[in-house]
Amino acid sequence: MSRASGLRGRIALVTGAAGGIGEAVVRLLREEGASVVATDLGAPRLEGKDVWPAALDVTDSAAVDALIDRVEQEWGAIDCGVNVAGILSTDTVVETTDTTWRRVFAVNTDGVFHVSRALARHMVRRRRGSLVTVGSNAAGIPRHAMAAYAASKAAATMFTRCLGLELAPLGIRCNIVAPGSTLTPMQTGMWADEHGAARVIAGQPERFKSGIPLGKLATPDDVADAVLFLLSDRAGHITMADLYVDGGATLRG
Repeated sequence: MSRASGLRGRIALVTGAAGGIGEAVVRLLREEGASVVATDLGAPRLEGKDVWPAALDVTDSAAVDALIDRVEQEWGAIDCGVNVAGILSTDTVVETTDTTWRRVFAVNTDGVFHVSRALARHMVRRRRGSLVTVGSNAAGIPRHAMAAYAASKAAATMFTRCLGLELAPLGIRCNIVAPGSTLTPMQTGMWADEHGAARVIAGQPERFKSGIPLGKLATPDDVADAVLFLLSDRAGHITMADLYVDGGATLRG
């Protein structure tokens, strides 16, 4: 008999829940019996007693605090948090404007800080909880024309690990899932034609980018499965981990 995940009956908050990886995380959490606060810039179109769709701009710390406080008061203790909300920039450094740089960091880094801090303030009183940040394998390897994105994800990754160090004595775990190329609108939006997937899998030597040894792109469920594992009781002795889910593309774990 397989060991239960321990997610049934728990409340989770997920950002970036309207599509891609975030949508998959919400669906799998609900299948495990969790109730989910599903947030995005526009409230996700979800129905059911086990879901609370909410519009949330993660760059607005006051809005983040207000939503989390309201959920805690009206729905119950939030046991799990998943930072998925993120945006991409594919400008080279010399093309990157101050506005683009700040916007990428506002969502990808500040957003993780705002949500994680707000959840942690409640979790520390209960001495329990689990947080997962969906980062990127770009946080651990240089990428051409992705400096702002990669730097913001690297910052979010180290922030999450530092938070994990602070919260570990209280029994609260903080981990990172670092996806590689995944079949989401963020990925397909970078493709010029129908051969985009093949080029990603093969690699781009002219940009010093290796291919994917497993020979396929990740699906949102591939990444969501890793997130759920780290949230669950099955990962009860894992914290500050940075789990790469990229088919071996960065040649590291």
